[in-house]
Amino acid sequence: MDVIVIGGGIAGIATAYQLLRAGHRVCVIERHATVAQGATYGQGGALLPSPLDVWFGPTFMASTRPKQSGMIVKTGFDTASRDFMKQLGTLRTPDAFATQYARLHPLIDIARRAVADIEGSLELDFEQRRGMLHLFRHARDLELVQPALEMLKAHGVAHRVLTPEQCIVAEPSVLEDPPFAGGVLLSEERTANCPLFTKQLKQVLEDEGVQFRMNRVVTGLRLDGARAAVELADATDEKHRGDIGSIAADAIVVAAGADTPALLAGIGKNTSSLFPMRIHTLVAPVAYEERAPHLTVVDSVKRITMTPSNQRLRIAGAGVFQPVAKAEKPLDPSLAKRALDVLGQGTHDWIPGAARVSMARAWDGLRLISVDGLPVVGATRHPRLFVNAAHGPSGWGLACGSAKVVADLVSGQQPDLPDDTLFALSVNRF
Repeated sequence: MDVIVIGGGIAGIATAYQLLRAGHRVCVIERHATVAQGATYGQGGALLPSPLDVWFGPTFMASTRPKQSGMIVKTGFDTASRDFMKQLGTLRTPDAFATQYARLHPLIDIARRAVADIEGSLELDFEQRRGMLHLFRHARDLELVQPALEMLKAHGVAHRVLTPEQCIVAEPSVLEDPPFAGGVLLSEERTANCPLFTKQLKQVLEDEGVQFRMNRVVTGLRLDGARAAVELADATDEKHRGDIGSIAADAIVVAAGADTPALLAGIGKNTSSLFPMRIHTLVAPVAYEERAPHLTVVDSVKRITMTPSNQRLRIAGAGVFQPVAKAEKPLDPSLAKRALDVLGQGTHDWIPGAARVSMARAWDGLRLISVDGLPVVGATRHPRLFVNAAHGPSGWGLACGSAKVVADLVSGQQPDLPDDTLFALSVNRF
């Protein structure tokens, strides 16, 4: 089959890879001049989500004040965004959290196998390392994550609950003052450089004959019983005036990140349950080698991930949630400063002196999240349209597992997922 993949981020490139392996002819369409320039560029490093850092659960939005939650919420009087946050907040209850994570876990297993298969067959080096230390400042924060610890135990995820003294032994860059309550060490969980991985995979795809159409914006989808097509415009034209043609195929996969809702809405799909959230990243040079962490350090309540990588520290988090109309515009400079200050302060609080934050390269971009915390993966009601999006800020490898699911469905095969998980991921659930 001829398949068009819309999006050159990790979701799109991983999908193209799995489709190629399944024997399809693939064309990838990307609005930027190269791949991994959108949300993929700002990934924090965590490869797969665990119950401690999925984008829902007991610690989510424990407070809406940035100093306590790491989030900046500016919904104002916008009813849609206020309702969205309220619904996402319902997943903090232990029962709701356990239900959603149980639905997500089979996809995490597929993602783990998919990444391992790519690593083994292509022998890529994308700055992989093992070990994540989740830290908690207050005893009540550790109490909040007890349901997450139960999920770790239930799914056989290797972990150790550590005292503050044990945390410092495991990661000497963490200081005992100011005091903190303890941590959880996930010794086998991994981090890696997502943009590097995506670019390496793109090179493999090019060598194998996958077509890439760069600097192209999809302005519309055309779907009928026999074929599907995308209408294109020049991305260098800011207002996308004038079509430059269309491309037809047997199937289309929308893996366009925050642009996904607009594409689906254009063909009548309900996208009110999907919202863009602006995430920030600082990439700072290591200041003092002896103070740099060798594990990934995570402030689990503020959702700040500090990942060491080749004399750099990648600091990610500081979500800003606004109504859709505002989220699609450049962030107000004062809000941007507040968000970056959250990242800088979080680094100073846990691993002071590890990075030259004043010399950091800042990035911000939109990540798509769903109202129930799960990604949107699989078939739509139209037999030629598929989706791989809304993986959120935690665990970029999840997109690789989703890619395998989508490729199976495009090929007419049953994915290795329980039926309830497959439905829970489908856009048709909304």
